[in-house]
Amino acid sequence: MLESLTSWIVGAVIFGTVIMFGALGEILTEKAGHLNLGVPGLMFIGGFASWAVAFLYESGTDEPSKFLMILLPLLAGFGAAAVAGLLYAFFVTTLRANQNVTGLALTRLGVGIGSFGGMYVLVKSGKSFGKAVNTYDVFAENLHSMFDFPEGSVVEAISRMLLSYGFMVYLAIICAVLIHLFLSKTRPGLNLRSVGENPATADAAGVNVAKYKYLATVVGAGVSGLGGTFYILVFCNGGWSTNNNMEALGWLAVALVIFATWRPLNTIWGSYLFAMLFWAYAYLPGVIGLKVSTPVNDLLQMLPYVVTIVVLIITSTRRNRDNQAPASLGLSYFREDR
Repeated sequence: MLESLTSWIVGAVIFGTVIMFGALGEILTEKAGHLNLGVPGLMFIGGFASWAVAFLYESGTDEPSKFLMILLPLLAGFGAAAVAGLLYAFFVTTLRANQNVTGLALTRLGVGIGSFGGMYVLVKSGKSFGKAVNTYDVFAENLHSMFDFPEGSVVEAISRMLLSYGFMVYLAIICAVLIHLFLSKTRPGLNLRSVGENPATADAAGVNVAKYKYLATVVGAGVSGLGGTFYILVFCNGGWSTNNNMEALGWLAVALVIFATWRPLNTIWGSYLFAMLFWAYAYLPGVIGLKVSTPVNDLLQMLPYVVTIVVLIITSTRRNRDNQAPASLGLSYFREDR
């Protein structure tokens, strides 16, 4: 029972980190008034780009550099997803296309690019299965092993508990804190929030609405792409995967934005809770010591979405402005209309 609970928590932290990256990027995007439903596609593009760069770098180098094995996949994942975000921003900001349709198209485009690109890289390399083993070892190396703590000490026990994950788990938490500080404590962050709430008023006050929408969407897309990087290089052990799990995680990230009420800090604990709910069907029976039937398992897999719906209902009925989406979310802005 204890072993199942421990495995459940450890798995939730790793799995939740994927969702956290996706949700943080979407929060940044939505704060500018853009509803980007292309998060699953962004994660696919980011994951594919990171894996392709890591796999090709390892294949073409006899002694790969540890620093480059970290830097190159991160830059590739962030950059590729940011380019896709730029495409989305051009359509919805400059051309004023429908945000829902554009986001869904971006999802299908991202999944297609990832699936085709992964097979293309494997065929060109002459391998049936590509796994960036060394990169996985670097990304999955827990921080506890990097320090020399006295064996059996309290500090060693605490560090083993807190530092038993790879660096990207802590990078996601740092991103959540930085985005929170940016949105709440800096002038550009306040300008961005004003653009998402009322772009006409922000424009009249001298804020460059288009610039903020572009920057927030591009950077947000890049952060979401890091979720795909973490999923492929850590959760999938560095091997390219074309299953539907990454797309499902992208939709969970969108749901987490609502659950977190558009607050970056809430995504930290919310993502881990979502991950625990996601894997409840696999671990809960072992924790409670009961055998669960297949229909009950199917119901348990719905828990993250059910919880999101409940939170959405509660926040909608309370009418608390702090818990609501940006007022102009999903609406295109045309300066001559104000």
